[in-house]
Amino acid sequence: PRAVMTYIAKKCGVCFQPPSIVLIYKDGSEDKTRQRIMPVRNFSRFSDCSLAAEQLKNNPRHKAYLEGVSLHQLQKLYSLLKGHLGGESLAESLEKFQREETIDPEEDMNKLDDKELAKRKSIMDELFEKNRKKKDDPDFIYDIEVEFPQDEQLESCGWDVESDEEI
Repeated sequence: PRAVMTYIAKKCGVCFQPPSIVLIYKDGSEDKTRQRIMPVRNFSRFSDCSLAAEQLKNNPRHKAYLEGVSLHQLQKLYSLLKGHLGGESLAESLEKFQREETIDPEEDMNKLDDKELAKRKSIMDELFEKNRKKKDDPDFIYDIEVEFPQDEQLESCGWDVESDEEI
């Protein structure tokens, strides 16, 4: 039986000419960094980036390599490619993607359809993951203890009193 290959994704990018997704990865069994070029076919400026990303991620030929690359990242690469096909500069595409990827605190999420809501949720999950401290982070501290001064007079808090004022 062949040993199960593990690929550690290092960087993932997009190449406009010819259109392809490029993955820089480390081969788990040997200490080599390799590059894999995945040609993008049948993709136009009218294509659906989420769909394209899902199809690539689940493609049997690329699946193992793309395990460490989030769907969200692939969507971003496709959206840059799509922008390029639509004649946008890279800066424009990036800015547009950034705008779409930012959660607007004023937005009423109750009014979104399922697809848009799912998109917001995945953005939030991604942000949460990105900002979350993990056990192997260099500045991870397990079980932080904080001393609260006991002798100071505890101030009463304004909002633990019932009131009917509008806030």
